[in-house]
Amino acid sequence: MITKTIDRRQFITGLAVSPVLAGCARQAVPPAAPVAPAADEWARVRGEFALSPDWLHFAGFLLASHPTRVRDAIDRHRRALDENPALYVEQHFDPDPMLKPAAAYMGVAPEQIALTDSTTMGLAVLYGGLPLRAGDEVLTTTHDHYSTYESLRLAAERSGATMRKVVLYERAAQATAEAMARAIEQAIAPKTRVVAITWVHSGTGVKTPVRAIADVVARANAARAPGDRILLCVDGVHGFGIEDVTMADLGCDFFVAGTHKWMFGPRGTGVIWGRPELWPLMRPMIPCFGMAAFQAWISGAPTPPTTADMMTPGGFHSFEHRWALGEAFEFHRAIGKAEIAARIHDLNRQCKQGLHAMKHITLHTPIDDAVSAGIITFEVAGLKPDAVVKRLHEKRIIASTTPYVTSYARLAPGLLNSPAEVETVLREIRALG
Repeated sequence: MITKTIDRRQFITGLAVSPVLAGCARQAVPPAAPVAPAADEWARVRGEFALSPDWLHFAGFLLASHPTRVRDAIDRHRRALDENPALYVEQHFDPDPMLKPAAAYMGVAPEQIALTDSTTMGLAVLYGGLPLRAGDEVLTTTHDHYSTYESLRLAAERSGATMRKVVLYERAAQATAEAMARAIEQAIAPKTRVVAITWVHSGTGVKTPVRAIADVVARANAARAPGDRILLCVDGVHGFGIEDVTMADLGCDFFVAGTHKWMFGPRGTGVIWGRPELWPLMRPMIPCFGMAAFQAWISGAPTPPTTADMMTPGGFHSFEHRWALGEAFEFHRAIGKAEIAARIHDLNRQCKQGLHAMKHITLHTPIDDAVSAGIITFEVAGLKPDAVVKRLHEKRIIASTTPYVTSYARLAPGLLNSPAEVETVLREIRALG
């Protein structure tokens, strides 16, 4: 229940306060108007979104709807930009209003975070900036996303490094944390300089044991010189906004995530986090608009060591969206990370157990919370995945397929769903048998 960390009145009024101002330390927050207690706190959360009530939304992980406070912040910035773009940009170029809420959510310092427009951009910026040398090896897995593979391939081609893929599991439903960590441990070679993994695989729903893999990498690094150290890099987008962890809990070196999926952030936003001592190793690919690099150019001084700010691509972005990013992190923190994690895992467990009990269903996502999160993949006997999705659409249920070499039907019970909706989806899938 939500009331484990905040009481009912705090929860309701925290969402009812002016969405633009609530949780925003840089502006005064007026007292909330009296609100009648909601019969269901999660229904109150669902009410913050403009999703069509005519559909059951089980593909929200692709691109999120915005909660009221994010939507209103975007509109406020958009109106001001339309009215006086040059002055408003000048007044709002400081990234702190975005970085501080993100840092508080992630349990890090603001200066350790770079801002991007998506997971794909973040992966390209990260892997393109790695200090790879000819003969180095990048180790990844057979389960990662196209954006990871392509970013690593391009980085390896430019540097003369090589890329190798390791299998973490043969059957997704039977994946275990121990076996996945052991596969990485056995695959690390003397030339390995980067281990690139994904937290939650969008093709199977398997959640990798990032902490255990970090421990494997740490043991390998213990006998290595600093210049031969292995960096653990994580595409974390499908765990970010679900799991109640900090960067210290994960133990990785770099973490990339779009924030317009499970975080409900503005569309076209994302983050890269890195350990502070490692940012100076990186080589920016896109000129930043941060003051340190810009002032060095103005004065003719040498470019200073790389910081996270220098890894934030410069240029003009969709500023009304980027400047509203902090509101998404505050929205999550107002509800509670632990409460969100428990809710999403409860809904996913209910859905997986229901699918597992059906004889005409092959469930590919592990039921165990330790190795799964918010994505569920499955097959229906006698039906292709796109036919399953089409049949569900006919029942006003939005599902998706995994658009990869091996395709499955896919559901993603999230924060905006209810146990009753999960039961409705299970009933319709049961009828497909």
